[in-house]
Amino acid sequence: MIYFDNAATSWPKPPMVVRAMAGTLTKIGGNPGRAGHPLSLCGGRVIQHCRELLAEAFGAAAPEQVVFTSGCTEALNIAIRGMLCEGDEVLCSHGEHNAVMRPLRELEAAGQIRVRRLMPNSLGQITEEAIREAVTPRTALCVLCHASNVTGVVQPVKQLSQVLRSYGIPLLVDAAQTAGVLPVSLRELGADMIAMPGHKGLLGPHGTGVLVLGEGMLPRPLVMGGTGSVSESMRQPEALPDRYESGTPNLPGIAGLLAGARFALLHRAEIEAYEQELSGRLRAGLDRMRGIRVLGHPGAEKVGVVSFVPAFMDPGELADRLSSAGFALRAGLHCAPAVHEWLGTLHSGACRASVGIYNTEDEVDRLLAAVDRALGAR
Repeated sequence: MIYFDNAATSWPKPPMVVRAMAGTLTKIGGNPGRAGHPLSLCGGRVIQHCRELLAEAFGAAAPEQVVFTSGCTEALNIAIRGMLCEGDEVLCSHGEHNAVMRPLRELEAAGQIRVRRLMPNSLGQITEEAIREAVTPRTALCVLCHASNVTGVVQPVKQLSQVLRSYGIPLLVDAAQTAGVLPVSLRELGADMIAMPGHKGLLGPHGTGVLVLGEGMLPRPLVMGGTGSVSESMRQPEALPDRYESGTPNLPGIAGLLAGARFALLHRAEIEAYEQELSGRLRAGLDRMRGIRVLGHPGAEKVGVVSFVPAFMDPGELADRLSSAGFALRAGLHCAPAVHEWLGTLHSGACRASVGIYNTEDEVDRLLAAVDRALGAR
């Protein structure tokens, strides 16, 4: 099976990720932060090392402002639910994932907030003017997807953040498709909070995620419980990161994330260039095929996500044929119905091929040939 589903989770993982995870289970095993014996202390050091690495990479003022979560979805929910109050208004782009849209819509349906969706220009990008027109005195938060998981289009977050800052509106960035691939940090993006998965561009394992908090950002915690600290109190600790990290930490996952992120961040520029080359080759090949619509304006900056819609075949059927031919892709709406609605593909969905560091030009060419054969066999 040739894997082209890296936008869902990167695979295979670098060998050091697997070794790091296995090492925690075979050599450490203790519960970090819950005891003073060597095994617990060793586990705590692994977690602290990962926290320090990510704080430096993503621009947190202190390691404690890096919060470990079960994934980008939990990180987004902490930031969204923890920052908003009744009567607030929220700005979000047309391209948000359901990890953003569902909590926003639930709060809106309950009459607690109002959501204002920002519509893009012809490139699929939000403009500064769109934000200025949408801001009201009640605007309390803006959530922006850094790059679409459907079109791959990258939003000009840095420019947009300057407009938001002039109004004093906090910015939460969903970096699910960009962390570990593009330059991402609180300073680089002008963000107040960044949510990211550990299992995509950072090359870590499933079940890992990160919320990076900027200065003054203290959302209410979603989950409360044991933290191994201030145990004499039955109230949740206020100190970071314990405010958000209740329960036994995912030591094997964080150890794997440490190994994967260290590799990804060291080679980030090379990874960006390589994935751009592969995805560009794939888009160009699909563009040359009759009966294929490639999603995403050709003039917009993109990450390595390539979605396409066949004119005379259901995308799910095409994905099934490609799977039978040995290719792993994803068909459907990709948990992002808002962008499909804007693209006019809500009724059909699309096939999505997303490249990663272990893909090759030969694999891209073989996929193109397989798509051509599948279309010819309809």
